[in-house]
Amino acid sequence: MGQEFAELKEQVQALSKELSRVVGKYKHATESEVRKTHFKYGYYLDKCLYNEVVDMFSDHPDAYVEFLGSRYRGKAGIKRLYQGRFQQTFVKGRNGPVHGFLLDHIMMQDIVDVDSTGTHAWCRMRALMQAGTHQSIEEAYPLGHRQWWEGGLYENEYIKEGGAWKLFRYRYFPFWHAEFERGWSHTKKNYIPWPSKTFPEDPVGPDEIIEQKMLWPDTRVVPFHYPHPVTGKQIASDDLRAPKHGEDVNSGDLPLTLELPEGQSRPGATAEEPKPGDKVLPDLVQFKAE
Repeated sequence: MGQEFAELKEQVQALSKELSRVVGKYKHATESEVRKTHFKYGYYLDKCLYNEVVDMFSDHPDAYVEFLGSRYRGKAGIKRLYQGRFQQTFVKGRNGPVHGFLLDHIMMQDIVDVDSTGTHAWCRMRALMQAGTHQSIEEAYPLGHRQWWEGGLYENEYIKEGGAWKLFRYRYFPFWHAEFERGWSHTKKNYIPWPSKTFPEDPVGPDEIIEQKMLWPDTRVVPFHYPHPVTGKQIASDDLRAPKHGEDVNSGDLPLTLELPEGQSRPGATAEEPKPGDKVLPDLVQFKAE
């Protein structure tokens, strides 16, 4: 009996080791696919291939893009942002680049988490954009001769549909803009005007105006989709705020959130705080500001 137990124990250990290897390999591969999905989006965006960008988004009714204090909901709203606002402004309705216009998005510092089903993922990623026009098109291009920098952060969600990873809930927070000649310390406040009208009053406007308005010199923290890797806790809401130097935290703007629009939810989500060391799946946590 003792010999049989020892052999059984040895078999269980061997199977556990193999399972860990397979699961680990699968998880790594899935995270890599999500990462590649976002990078491909970035390459299309660089060259104003807005039709291809829109095609990367899910057809799910809960899909949206959050950008500059506004939200573009569903495939129709997403089309208005990319094929309406961006495509018309930068390339006059063309799908693809125009001579002399630069719009490079460098994507980096990506943190990807995938749920246990392998069909829902989160990604936090930084973007550094260099944009502008060549002096040779100054008179012909509507924006004239300009060159600027932009730094921003994504906190995105992705879902797998029909065997392909697709963009689902995209939240992009442009942190700062800087005119190349003057630098970021001289950038005027609200460098890009916030949308003030919604669709259909504005034909290329968002579906709703939200309170997530943030531009340099605002330095609030975009909430992390993941808990602290050691303590298992989320960052306190007050620690995400940015009051003026030496002033009480309540003097600053309210913290940013990753809350979902009204009527949307994450199936199976919980508000319970994890214990230190727990493995928390991002899609199973409902985040709300304290």
